[in-house]
Amino acid sequence: IQETVAFVNLGGVGNITVVNKDSQTPEEENSLIAFDTGPANAPINDFVFSRLGFLYDKNGDLAHRGNVDKRIVDNFLKLDFFDRKPPKSLDRNDFYFLSELVSNLSDEDGAATLTAICIETICMSLKHLPYKPSRWFICGGGRNNRTIIKGLQKRLNAPVLTVEEVGLDGDMLEAQAFGYLAARVVNTLPLSSPTTTGCKSPTIGGRISKP
Repeated sequence: IQETVAFVNLGGVGNITVVNKDSQTPEEENSLIAFDTGPANAPINDFVFSRLGFLYDKNGDLAHRGNVDKRIVDNFLKLDFFDRKPPKSLDRNDFYFLSELVSNLSDEDGAATLTAICIETICMSLKHLPYKPSRWFICGGGRNNRTIIKGLQKRLNAPVLTVEEVGLDGDMLEAQAFGYLAARVVNTLPLSSPTTTGCKSPTIGGRISKP
């Protein structure tokens, strides 16, 4: 690649993978940096379902109509997780208490506040990166949330694009990634490194099972 880029996957939680343009292979030191950033779709989806019975905030329209409770956002960002050095990981239920934090807000304001938390935690990932990405590519279900995309475009001061905008199929990306990992197993190449999973050295994983 010719530039350092970040892939942000927005599923139940958010995670980031940064690819260093100066590296030739994935197993090189600091070639890849990856970690979970914070809550993403899970709290928004749960909130919208509990209030309105919808599975998700389509296009981020509900959040777009609301006002962010900055006090809630600021207090949430003080949690120790966001200062912890990567690699680090989360479960969708690690921030179960978010629903209580926004319980007194309107539907629109609650969605806006949870969406702002998603945006801000991604932006906070920058402090853990030794190099700044020149472009950000968004994948996962959250790439369809226009309020998240616009918020990231405003806050990151760099191009923020969905993976479709650079010629990738966001619905196929995860399957393709696992196929890539399988190909590396077949060729006895490392799957993980100290800056992606915390292992001591680039590590080969997986096992070929034949029927």
